[in-house]
Amino acid sequence: LIMSAGDANQVPAGGALAVDRDGFADAVTKKLEAHPLITIQREEVPGLPPADWDQAIVATGPLTAPSLAQSIAEATGADALALFDAIAPIVHFDTIDMDTCWFQSRYDKVGPGGTGKDYINCPMDKDQYLTFVQALVDGQKTEFKQWEGTPYFDGCLPIEIMAERGVETLRYGPMKPMGLTNAHNPTVKAYAVVQLRQDNALGTLYNMVGFQTKLKHAEQVRVFRTIPGLENADFARLGGLHRNTYINSPTLLDASLQLKSRPGLRFAGQITGCEGYVESAAIGLLAGRFAAAERLGQAPSLPPLTTAFGALLNHITGGHIVSDDEPGKRSFQPMNVNFGLFPPVEAPKIGGKRMRGKDKTVAKRHAITSRARADCRQWLGLPMQTETAEAAE
Repeated sequence: LIMSAGDANQVPAGGALAVDRDGFADAVTKKLEAHPLITIQREEVPGLPPADWDQAIVATGPLTAPSLAQSIAEATGADALALFDAIAPIVHFDTIDMDTCWFQSRYDKVGPGGTGKDYINCPMDKDQYLTFVQALVDGQKTEFKQWEGTPYFDGCLPIEIMAERGVETLRYGPMKPMGLTNAHNPTVKAYAVVQLRQDNALGTLYNMVGFQTKLKHAEQVRVFRTIPGLENADFARLGGLHRNTYINSPTLLDASLQLKSRPGLRFAGQITGCEGYVESAAIGLLAGRFAAAERLGQAPSLPPLTTAFGALLNHITGGHIVSDDEPGKRSFQPMNVNFGLFPPVEAPKIGGKRMRGKDKTVAKRHAITSRARADCRQWLGLPMQTETAEAAE
């Protein structure tokens, strides 16, 4: 329904799918209103549905009304609901130059589940650091909407706000070089260091520590690629700071999007911590399938982790890593679907030789896509297709 309505209301956008919002919304709405098994009631729901509703799904999006948000907070715990989204960029690991960077935790600290080499470190000399700080200060930034206010708090300041407070601020904050020794050049002390922390259990994504930002996206790519080791970085997600109501899904929801503390109540869409229209629709589709299965007395059929459905669901319900060295800090952040959420594959060889660079990345993504198509069809009980048919599709 969502994709067909999108196709029918497409507007020119180069290689992207963009839609006429009014036409798209109207097409979906009319389809639902005409369905004989659907009843639509338009009224505000001030709190969570009563228990006797049995199977229910909350899909209120990023601007959940205060009364319902309060009801969710009371049911899940005050710290389980975020109202503002402070996001740091995430980088695909295989695009980081490890001939420049190295693995090491500060002072080689071995925390619970750690090895003492839990961070990737990108070193800067003094000139590189001063140039970087000036670029942060001068970079184009997005502004808050009037109704959002300015939700800064000292534990999560945008990187450019810290830079504006003084040229040395970052060197004594998230970019401090203390306790780190460059494995490639042990005798030279870095003037500043950018750290990246593993963001998912697969080890394919790394989060830029302390780099939440309101720089415009193009500026983020330009400025952050001046960091040594990130010159060719491919970003799975760029940073941001905006109003976005979402729950701490990895701790609150089970694998079928059901609230652990209340059977029969599921969450779907952006409130679960997924970003994007297609992703929100996909999680809504899964929540509906899971609820329908339970109503029919069946166990929910979870999609394979190798599919886009399964990869995104896994990120929301358990694939995210909570940092051991920052107890109590909320680290789960919303995410679009991206190749870093999928279990990795080996890039095919050509003539027995391994590919490098962009060719390797493209080949791996084609392999991930082919595997996902096959596994998704098997999950749905559909016949397998040949590669030629898949390519045509």
